[in-house]
Order: sequence, then structure tokens, then C-alpha cells
Amino acid sequence: MKRYVAEFVSFVLLVGGIILRAEDVGAFQSSWVQMVYFLVAFLPVGVPVLREAWECFREREFFNEFTLMALASVGAFYIGEYPEGVAVMLFYAVGEKLQEGAVSRARGHIRALLDVRPETARVVRDGQTTEEVAPDTVRPGDVLEVRPGERVPLDGVLLTPHATFDTAALTGESVPRLIEKDAEVLAGMIASDTVVRIRVTRPAGESALARILAMVEDAAERKAPAELFIRKFARVYTPAVTALAALVVLTPYIYSLFVPSFVYVFDDWLYRGLVFLVISCPCALVVSIPLGYFGGIGAASRQGILFKGGNYLDAITQVDTVVFDKTGTLTQGRFEVSDVQASSLQADELLALVASMEQGSNHPVGQAVVRAAKARGLALETFAREEELSGLGIRAVSDDGRACLAGNVRLMRREGIALPPSADAVEETAVFCAVGGQYAGCIVLADVVKPDSVEAVRRLRALGIRDIEMLSGDREGIVTRMAGRLGIDRAWGDLLPEGKVEHLKALKDKGWRTAFVGDGMNDAPVLALADVGIAMGGLGSDAAIETADVVIQTDQPSKVAEAVRLGRRTRHVVWQNITFALAVKLVILALGAMGMAGLWAAVFADVGVAMLAICNALRIQLSRTTPNA
Repeated sequence: MKRYVAEFVSFVLLVGGIILRAEDVGAFQSSWVQMVYFLVAFLPVGVPVLREAWECFREREFFNEFTLMALASVGAFYIGEYPEGVAVMLFYAVGEKLQEGAVSRARGHIRALLDVRPETARVVRDGQTTEEVAPDTVRPGDVLEVRPGERVPLDGVLLTPHATFDTAALTGESVPRLIEKDAEVLAGMIASDTVVRIRVTRPAGESALARILAMVEDAAERKAPAELFIRKFARVYTPAVTALAALVVLTPYIYSLFVPSFVYVFDDWLYRGLVFLVISCPCALVVSIPLGYFGGIGAASRQGILFKGGNYLDAITQVDTVVFDKTGTLTQGRFEVSDVQASSLQADELLALVASMEQGSNHPVGQAVVRAAKARGLALETFAREEELSGLGIRAVSDDGRACLAGNVRLMRREGIALPPSADAVEETAVFCAVGGQYAGCIVLADVVKPDSVEAVRRLRALGIRDIEMLSGDREGIVTRMAGRLGIDRAWGDLLPEGKVEHLKALKDKGWRTAFVGDGMNDAPVLALADVGIAMGGLGSDAAIETADVVIQTDQPSKVAEAVRLGRRTRHVVWQNITFALAVKLVILALGAMGMAGLWAAVFADVGVAMLAICNALRIQLSRTTPNA
């Protein structure tokens, strides 16, 4: 309530003055006493506006809302309409405070995001002692200690065997994430259950959190077409209505010069001109339109969707074709064993043998095999000698002298291993195994589909997206089957990055409005080419995130549909405000010029329209994810 003290004082004095004036109490019968009294009521709310009008005048900005309000209130005092002169400024000041509150609420999520930046970092010295320093002073290679409940100050890799982190600040996900040793830990995560140590990989200014903050802050500066239209419109509109207000006052006077029977009363026509000025103030448009887009950006960010500007909120509403990358976008980019095709061994024996050979490998395929063996509780053995063959696989000799091979088809053929016809039919990623020069079987692996990929396609169709496609560098057969599982219209495989670019160019040449969704460095060119580039921000590469127009922090493909829905909702609300504000103002402007609307009506109309427009804009911030969007 402290912020409204000046307005409250003016309101009490205004109401008291109106009562005293109506009752003709004592000295209040004098117009001078009334003028001084209402001037006192005017000062708390009027001085700040007059000061702003003067500053604008000094900077040669003659036509703005401050000038309009100043002219209206001073004019009202000139013609003796003191209560109305106070009311103009009072309701304008209240409206401005309410607008500030609305803007503050719209920025609330961003302020909360800014609050997640740790102010200190605990650096480990000599492997034992710790020292608290500013994050900006920490260098890559330094080791940090983060205690339970503390935020990770910089990006790095985990040195602790494993730890659980709260990632809500970065991803919007409330479920804690278990991170293993040597995996990446990002600034802004919160250590949940134990003291952890992290080796820094990036300086503070290049961390994931810093990147997100920069994107959110830059978003406010990138204006949508409707916003730019209103700003240009206001530059023309304000001087135009000022000139029209002058004509409202002067035209009858000129007419009276030619028609003597017409009685011209200056104060009456000045009053109409002042009404015209107050009504014409473009506050509702100038404030509510940017607020609408800012609200849309804020609502999206709460759901883990970062729009890099209001212009992209508009652009995504025009999209009629969505093209997905496969690996890391619709899939988790993580292999799992889908089938064990044993020949000379039992299935578990084959899995345990290959896992034993791969247990020291950092390759995702080898790690997936090891995970599958451990999940089945299989015992792994140690080999006497092991040799990694780059691009092919592993050669090993067991303790009992068996010569073992595990790798791709090229390795088997190079070593002269006879493969069954079924081996050629395997299109998925597979690890083939041979023992003692004889084929032993193969382990088939598949990329895991994200849990909400099917839902993502369904929701996009529900939104009327006419064409959904998938592009991938994987083999054509794998891509086609995946598309069938997900319900995607068309899919292409065996594509290099330039192939994806050519495909998207062909779609754009047809006049289709495209959105491309990807995550890898190789997706950066096609993300830049698309009308709207959407990157997966959790697992996505820096290049993809920097190039994209929209970043999905949660790595959920269903958020693409949510981004489209929020964009459409924002645009709808914004144009509602534009249409409503202009329609009301045009009607009341006409009534004011004809003398059918007084200054009180003008004040309430202006403030009322502004408040309704702001409340309408705030509806965007209340937006929630809808299952049937």
C-alpha cells in the first residue's frame, strides 16, 4: 500500500472537495479557495507527471501520454473544472501504478530465474581446504565443493561417484536427477543429498545458466510485429489526435466568423478538446501490447520453453509444417539392448561375454551392453588380453585362452567370420560376436524413444499442423519404422547435414511455414534455415542452442505443441486488446467531440480500457499446459 500513498491522499482530498463544493460550505464558495484546495489535491499525483512532461519537452518529445495528461489537467483548471483536473491526474497515476504492478508480475519469473545465480563458489585448495570466492574468478580446471542444498555455481564434471541434483531451475522438472561420476553438471542445479566435488569446465560467463539468462534478457528486446506496429502507430497517432483536439476547439470559432448566429463559447469547446485529448491517450495500447508478449514469454519459460523474442511468439503461430530430427530429439540418444540373437551360446552367456569385453569401453553401444548385463545380474569376467580396434570393435583373449571378437559387420568380415543370412537383415545397431573363429550371435540395440514423443505428434495434429516429418542420418529402414511407431507422416534417413538443409529448402520453396526441431551441432544449419528453429536445451549442443529461436529446456518434444499453443494464445490476446482499445476510443472520441461525453467519462474510459487490456494480457501468464492442446 505504500506505493499508493500519494494517490490515496489525492483521492481523499478530491472526495472532500467535491462534497464541500456541492454543499457550498463557508469559504468554499470562493472560486479562489476552491482552486487552491484542488491544487493541493492535484500536487501529489500531478507533479510527477508534469515533471515527466517537462523532461520530454526538453528532449523535444512533444507528443506523449505525459503531455496529453498535463494539457488536459491544466486546461481543466483553466476553465474552472478543478475536480475534473484532479481526477484526470489521479486516475492516470493509479492506472500507471497498476500497470507497473502488472509488468512487475510479468517479470516475476525472470527475476526468480536471475535469483538462481550463486553469489559465491567454494574452491578446493590443496585437495582439502576450501575457499569461498566470486564465481567470476574461478577458472576451468578448478575443483569446487558443493554442499547439500547449495547451487552449483559453474558448469563442470562430477568427481564424486554419484549424486542427486535438483534441476528445476534449468529444466522445469521437479523430479531429482541422478548423475554419475564424470557426467556433466550444470550451473544452477542444486545438490540434494551429499557433498559433491566438481571440476569446472567453463568460466562463469559461458555456463548453461548464464546462457539461459542471456536468452531470457534478450527476448524482451526482440519486438513482435504487433509491438512494432503499435510503437510506430503511437508516433503518428499522438500528434494526429493533438491536432484534432486543436481543431475541435478552433473549427467552431472559424465557423462563427462566417455564421454570426452561431454563438461560440471558448470554454465549452476547450472542454470538448480536453475530453478529446484524454480519451485519445494510447496508454492501453502502448502498455498492454508489450505486456502481452512479455507475459507469453514468461508463461512459456515457466514451462521450460525459452522464446528468444516476442517476434518468435508471432512466427510460431504461422507454422504449418514441423520437421523433427530423430536422435536426441524424438529419442533419448541412449542405446538399450532390444534383442539377443544367440547362435552357439545361450543368450545370457552371449550377453555376459560381450559385456565383459565392453566393460572398459566409453562407447555408448558398449556401455548399453554392460548396463543390460548388470540389469540381468550376470557375472562379468576379466580377459587376459584386450585390444580395441578403432571403428571396428574389440579383440580379446579370455583366461582360458579363447579368442573372442565383438564389433560390427566389417570386423567379422575382416577376420573371416562366416555370418548367417539373418545377420544381413539386421538394420539396427548391432554388436556381432565370434568365439574361437566361429560366429556366436549378435546383440541388437535400439535408441530409446522419449516417453512423450507419440504425445508430441498427437498434440501437433490436434493443433492443425498439416505436415509432420522426421529427418535422420540413420538408415532408412530404422527411420521409417520409427516414424510408423510415432505416427509421423513422412520420414527420410541416410541424410547428412546438407541433405537436411536441402530438404527444408524444398519445403520452404513450396511456401510452407516450417519449424525444425533438433539438438545436435549438425542440426545448426537447418535450425537457422527454418522459419522457427527449436532446440532441445538439456542435451542439445551449444551450437544448436545458440542458433535456435526457441529452446526447450526439458528436452520434451511435446513442448513443441505447447510452444505453438502459447504463441497462438498470446497473439490472440494481443489482437483482442488492439481491436477493443481502438474501437472504444473511436466511439468515445466521436461522442466527446459532439459534447456527449464529459471529462469524467473520458478519464474512466481511458483508465478502464487500459485496465481491461492489461487484465486480458495477464491471462496469458495464467496459461497452463493442456493435455488436449
